[in-house]
Order: sequence, then structure tokens, then C-alpha cells
Amino acid sequence: MDKERVKTFMEKVFGDMAGAMTAGLGFVGVKTGLFRALAGQGPLTLDDVVRLTKLQSRYTEEWLKGMVCAGYLEHDPRAGTYCLPDEHAFLLASDDTDHFMGGLFCMAPVLLRVAPRVALAFEQGGGVPFEDYGADGIEALDLLNRGQYEQRLATHWLKSLPEIVQRLEAGGRILDVGCGVGRVALTLAKAFPRVSVLGLDADRESIAQATHAATAEGLSGRVRFIIGSPGDLAAEERFDLITACDCVHDFAAPVDTLTAMRDLVKPDGVLFVVEPKAADRLEDNCNSIGTMYYGFSVFHCMTQSLARGGPGLGTCLGPARARALMREAGFSSFDILDIKSQVLAFYAVRP
Repeated sequence: MDKERVKTFMEKVFGDMAGAMTAGLGFVGVKTGLFRALAGQGPLTLDDVVRLTKLQSRYTEEWLKGMVCAGYLEHDPRAGTYCLPDEHAFLLASDDTDHFMGGLFCMAPVLLRVAPRVALAFEQGGGVPFEDYGADGIEALDLLNRGQYEQRLATHWLKSLPEIVQRLEAGGRILDVGCGVGRVALTLAKAFPRVSVLGLDADRESIAQATHAATAEGLSGRVRFIIGSPGDLAAEERFDLITACDCVHDFAAPVDTLTAMRDLVKPDGVLFVVEPKAADRLEDNCNSIGTMYYGFSVFHCMTQSLARGGPGLGTCLGPARARALMREAGFSSFDILDIKSQVLAFYAVRP
């Protein structure tokens, strides 16, 4: 046995466990507002931080020390101060922007909370249905994605489909499948004042929140949200644009659902798909993002599909399998769009 290899791997295990604890500490930083309180303040003492946040001193002290060890905060031992660098605040204290990464931390407790049930499913089959993730799960998914949807979807991503943008500017119909709390649908309705938008989702609580948001923003006249799937819509329904953002890999009946979506898109319309960016070959996913996505898959995406009797496509669907699914569902073309992102892939699919 190679003792150096054992030692090296032992350090990796410690590092991975440290990463898990850092995610937990990061969650606390987001939920309590600690990151936001530290942003732009320069070096602060513990008393300064407590005064700013009104949080308990002992908890705050331990959190600050943990974040120093994790490399998130800078520490001056002589002055006894802690500082969140501007470059870190850009990612951690920038809620609702397209570069906010704090939403990732909010996924950690949601996913690991179901780990015992997922372990049991390894032995007995089945999985954890979406509704069992509760309100925290809905909130975490929204926090993870909303900045990008609100700030990039209409102004950047859809520019890769100029003919669709032109049609939406003149009016048209949009269907958002797997709409969640409605960020995509509402963003598109605000960007294109002449369109009507229908959002579909199987989760009752998500639809309730989306409907409330549409009313609050004065968009309920042009935006509707209903519980259901594409197969539930009338055959005469036709849409210029169908969006499926971060949901195709979750489908319990992917071919049937995509076939129904093909029947709903107009002959000259487009299905715009956003999926986690993963390579087709496992060896090309051996990096931090790939590791994160396989964890998301086991503890969320795959298991909630298997819980409904689905195939459990998983977060790392990849372009080759996505293309094959679209062809099986009867779509005639599948284009990978040249939109830059470290974590997302974009497809334009046509009937």
C-alpha cells in the first residue's frame, strides 16, 4: 500500500468535509445577513460586527473564525479584525444579481436533510418527491436562479433567437414549463409588454407563489399560472416560444412531456431549453462543478424523478442525451446556442 497516497487522500477527505462545513457556514452568512453586513465595511472587530447585525456575540465569533479558516474572510490578528474582501462580497453579498452565489449555500441544508431517505432509496427504490423538500426547497431554488433569470434571460440569452424576440416584441404567446415561482414568466412579461404568458408546474405551492407574484406586480391580466403539465393543455393551444429552464432533466415522463411540448409550439416557434452545463463524458465532469451537480442529482433532481416513477435522468444530462430525447419526442432540429456560462447550457429546439 502506498502510504503517501493514503495520506494525500486523507487530506482530501478532510478538505471535502471542510467544504461541507463551509457550505453550512455560508448558509448562515446568507440567512442572517452577515455577508451583507460585512460588505464594503473594511476591517471590523467582533464587537463591530455584533453591533451592525444585532446577532449573538458567541455565535458570530465562531462563524467569523470559521470563515477565516475557509478563506472567505481576512483576519488581522494584531488588530483583532475581520474583513470581507470586495471581490468576495461581489459574489456573496449581491442578492438578486446575476452573479450572486449565495443561493448555492441555501441548497446545502435542503439537500442534506433528505440524505437519510435517499440512502434508504438506494436499498428500496423510489425517492424523495419534490413537495417533500418543503418551503425551504422552493425558496432555495428561487434564490439560486432568480438573479440570472431576471437579469440575463430577456436582455442577453434570448438575443440568440432574434426572430423570436422580434415576434415577441409585436405580441405572441409564451409557455413556461416547470415555472416554479414564476421568475421566468414574469421576467418575459415585463420585457415584452404585448405577450401573454402561461406558466405550468406540478407543484401547488410554487403555483400559489407565482400567482401571488403576478398579482402583486400587476401582471395577472397577461400572465397565468396553472397546476399541470403540457399534456393537460388543449390541442388547439399554440405558442411562439416555450421555455423549459432547469427542468427537462427532472421530468418523470420526459419523452411524453417533450412530445406534448412539440405539439404546443407553433411550426415556426422555438423551445428554449436551459440545462445544467455538463459534459457527455464522465471524465470531462471530474471537476468541482461536476461534483456539485452529481450531488444535486442524487439528493434532488434524480431522486424526485424516481419518486414519481420516472427514469431519473439526473442533473448531468449532457447535450448528447438531451439531443436524443428531443429527437425521440419528434423535434426536427436541436441547436446548442453560443451563450457563455460556466454552469448553464442553452438549446434551441424546433418542431
